[in-house]
Amino acid sequence: MFPPAGDGMWLKYVHVGCAILSVSGYFLRGVWMLRDSPMLRRLWVRVAPHVIDTLLLLSALLLAVRIGQYPFVHGWLTAKVLGVVAYIVLGSIGLKRGRTRGVRIAAWLAALIVFAYIVGVALTRSASLGLL
Repeated sequence: MFPPAGDGMWLKYVHVGCAILSVSGYFLRGVWMLRDSPMLRRLWVRVAPHVIDTLLLLSALLLAVRIGQYPFVHGWLTAKVLGVVAYIVLGSIGLKRGRTRGVRIAAWLAALIVFAYIVGVALTRSASLGLL
């Protein structure tokens, strides 16, 4: 079921697992935002995303070193990094910084679309995904 520990696949599993947890948590917090749920004020809801996203970023950096491909050298990885920046900005607007409910909803949905783009780039190692 699991590959041998020495082949480095565990790092990819950590990265993918953290990505799934990150977007799932973001989606759930967005639903709670839409419902004006008191769950958003719970400590674990405010702390867990930072822990997960830190592990996600750390595993991404380690994977880049392991495969010897780096942002601003390889186009697909540059697109992924820029996508992550867009996801973070839109996510922040979607959950906190949007001035109106409509802006928050639009940013929340846009962040989910950007996340789908990031996954597509990761799977295809192509920045265009046939969009351009």
